[in-house]
Parts: sequence; structure tokens; C-alpha cells
Amino acid sequence: ILRSIAEGSISGTYAPIGTPFLHAARNIVIHNNTDGDMFISNDGVNNKVFSAKTSHNLYDFTANKDSNSPIWALPAGTQLYVKQSTAPSSGDVHVEVIYAYTAP
Repeated sequence: ILRSIAEGSISGTYAPIGTPFLHAARNIVIHNNTDGDMFISNDGVNNKVFSAKTSHNLYDFTANKDSNSPIWALPAGTQLYVKQSTAPSSGDVHVEVIYAYTAP
């Protein structure tokens, strides 16, 4: 599910970007298509990631994994939040989530 939030819903207070993850995320891409700089958080309190205006951030949590390493991923239920560093006047923030899921 593509998670999105429009610039009009982004302020100096953290707002959720869409819904929590349904499955553990192996990769995420954060697209900041606004004209403002953003902070991203997974707890809605602390700034965790800076996302510059009109940019994207790509996180491949399983890159460079060897056979002895556990799989690292953001767990199911993770909610991402956004707040402005500089106020946007146009655009959206989107989060793409890639996961591996095996049906029971």
C-alpha cells in the first residue's frame, strides 16, 4: 500500500504517513515531493531521518546480508510520521514499502 500525506497536512507536529506496515519492511523509499525539508520518525517524537525538499531516501535493510546474518527489517506495525523542517507550500510525501511475505 502506498502511504501518502499532502503538504496541507504537514506542520511542525508529527503526522502519520498513511497506515502502519502490514508486514516487516525489507526496503522503503521515502519520496519528499514537497518544496520543504522534512523530518521522518518511527515514534512520532524524535527526528530520525532528514529528507530534503524534492528528494527521496532509499533504505535497503537487507543489503549486504550474508548467510550468518539475521534478516533486519522494520517490523510489521511500524508507523512512519513526518513533520516540517521548513514549511511546504506544495506537494506530497510518499512512502513505498517492499516486503517479503509467504502466505500460510
